[in-house]
Amino acid sequence: MTIFDQAKAAANELIEKASLKSGDVAVIGCSTSEVIGEKIGTSGTFDIASEIYNGLFSAFSEKNIFIAAQCCEHLNRAIIIEEEKANALGLEIVCVVPHPRAGGSFATAAYKSMKSPVAVEEIKADAGIDIGTTLIGMHLKRVAVPLRLENNTIGEAKLSAAKTRPKYIGGERAKYE
Repeated sequence: MTIFDQAKAAANELIEKASLKSGDVAVIGCSTSEVIGEKIGTSGTFDIASEIYNGLFSAFSEKNIFIAAQCCEHLNRAIIIEEEKANALGLEIVCVVPHPRAGGSFATAAYKSMKSPVAVEEIKADAGIDIGTTLIGMHLKRVAVPLRLENNTIGEAKLSAAKTRPKYIGGERAKYE
């Protein structure tokens, strides 16, 4: 299976297992170094990043799900997202453009592929995929629930995924769905 196919399969599985719907946001963290079997942050590649982005986008766009691409730590894990979604969520746009050495190859590929990309410092996404242990948890809604994907690798990188659910509140008399 190609990198594109692996990314698309993982995205389709996330959509199903997380019950994502139109307008939802999936945060994606990605180490292309890990995908090619190298140490995170050492061998990023724009071509691999583009293949992964395109595979994810092909699945998510069919359901009108937005990709929030997490930058690397050199941009404080900022998020690249479509301007229309940032505005709809009331997110404050910040001024930065990712590139492979500050932001990472995946965020750069996302920025170059989106219609009207912007950067924001944070988001609270509905679900996400972490490609190569990049740590996306800070960009998920408060109650993250791990998902076990059958499609659990892209290249050499391990995937972890999560969905979110509303917090349970109340006491012993409370009832939950």
